[in-house]
Amino acid sequence: MARQLRFNGTGSGGSGCPSVHEDVQSGEVIVHGPPLTDPGDLAQLQHLSDGEVAVVVPRELLVDWTPKDATRQARIIGLDEFEALFSTFSHSAWRLETRRRFASDEATYRQFVETGAADWSVEDPYCELIRSQTAQGKRVERVRIVDQPPTTGQLYLLDNAKRNSGLGEDIRNLWRMDADRLQLPSEDVWLFDSRLAAKLRFDDDDHLVDVELITEPAEVVRYSAIRDAAWHHAVPYEEFAAKLNDSE
Repeated sequence: MARQLRFNGTGSGGSGCPSVHEDVQSGEVIVHGPPLTDPGDLAQLQHLSDGEVAVVVPRELLVDWTPKDATRQARIIGLDEFEALFSTFSHSAWRLETRRRFASDEATYRQFVETGAADWSVEDPYCELIRSQTAQGKRVERVRIVDQPPTTGQLYLLDNAKRNSGLGEDIRNLWRMDADRLQLPSEDVWLFDSRLAAKLRFDDDDHLVDVELITEPAEVVRYSAIRDAAWHHAVPYEEFAAKLNDSE
């Protein structure tokens, strides 16, 4: 079975070589770069076995992109502490949504399933908070991944986008096949101020259980790169919904 490899980063030139990848299951690190071929150099290497290849990489590549602490424990926070992040961010809050269903707002979800629309409240605490943040010029943005055809849960969120955009959010959508082509992760994550990431963790019934708070610089940079790729290719939800309706 093939490894599940995650691209960590490449050198400052951005050419893709040399680069560092990480096996997300074993934690092993894979480095690739130009091979060391000079016989005089190879003769100085100790313990180089048959079949092994020596590669040359800049020192800063390892400093910037290899895991810093193999025993790092995930910092898990509760939902109250997670919600407080929306009050304390300074500039931007960006979310990647990859799930097909969220077990929240069950009343409006049932209403949507029965009627094809929902009566969205704009007076709950989240709405008031986001309105106050975007009124200060702060950015709240989302990219939502959508299957072909969309699940009922994804259509529900597309309807929800009308309300949240009225709060000042900028919501865009991306087909899952395009997300796969871009090698976007399947994680559901918020990125705050390009400084910390909050990875949402769900149970088997699609309920949000808790959140992993990530501040490791290399991981935050990785999520920032994910954001840039997703945001560049995603389509504003109004345009996405219009094309979806035209295709029906």
